[in-house]
Amino acid sequence: MRAILGSYDSELTAAEYSPQLTRRMREAEDMVQKVHAHNSEMEAQLSQALEELGGQKQRADMLEMEVKMLQSQTSAAEQSFPLSREEASSLRLKIEELEGERSRLEEDKKMLEMQLERFTLQGGYDQSRTKVLHMSMNPASAAKQRLREDQARLQEECEQLRELVRALERGGPVPADLEAAASLPSSKELTELRKQVESAELKNQRLKEVFQTKIQEFRKVCYALTGYQIDITTENQYRLTSMYAEHKADCLIFKATGPSGAKMQLLETAFSSSVQELIELHLLRQDSIPAFLSALTLDLFSRQTVA
Repeated sequence: MRAILGSYDSELTAAEYSPQLTRRMREAEDMVQKVHAHNSEMEAQLSQALEELGGQKQRADMLEMEVKMLQSQTSAAEQSFPLSREEASSLRLKIEELEGERSRLEEDKKMLEMQLERFTLQGGYDQSRTKVLHMSMNPASAAKQRLREDQARLQEECEQLRELVRALERGGPVPADLEAAASLPSSKELTELRKQVESAELKNQRLKEVFQTKIQEFRKVCYALTGYQIDITTENQYRLTSMYAEHKADCLIFKATGPSGAKMQLLETAFSSSVQELIELHLLRQDSIPAFLSALTLDLFSRQTVA
């Protein structure tokens, strides 16, 4: 057995197996270096993502503090300086828009946190079997760029609102650039608008008074000429009370029917039941409401004259 082993050792020289072992060792070392490099790259990306997330959270907190400060400053300005309703409403709308932007930024921050968690859970991969494709238009980079632009725009609007609040607290005129930014009318325009509203309200009040006076005059003229006081009880119903009525409750009620009230229908009342003869003659046979009202007026007038 020693002789057999010796023969094997003598047959396998160093030139036959050393290159193979060396090549395998080099491949293993290269693979280990690649794994170390990939792990370092993953750690660097993770640290960068954490730093960006911390910065975004800090900026969102700063924006929230600025919105709260603007709200407190707006409340103090409303107490110290008598703002008009239009200006106060415009400021409240701007604050609500900023709060909405802040909520949207918080949602974007949560989405970035979820993406970061998925990124950390991915782990390593075998480069010999897996291919990594990098998109030229990276959604994460686009979202970060959009977030930075939104934050810059919000900061600019916050600064403009601060300047507007300071100007209103001082009690002076609002600068033209701030009026355009806040979409508020100028003091001169507000004064003119108030004058126009007051003039329109005064004109409307005068028209109402004139109409009321004319309506009363028309009612009195109708009462004097026809002998009937006409009142509107409900929609499309009219109550007629004769000036010669024996009792205040003696009245007739007509209801307008047909298109545009072209036809009138007499409704049954306690008083109409007492004049059935006139109804049968003038309404049912002759189909004439004016004749019926005239005959009723003559009948009531004759009763008072006899009495």
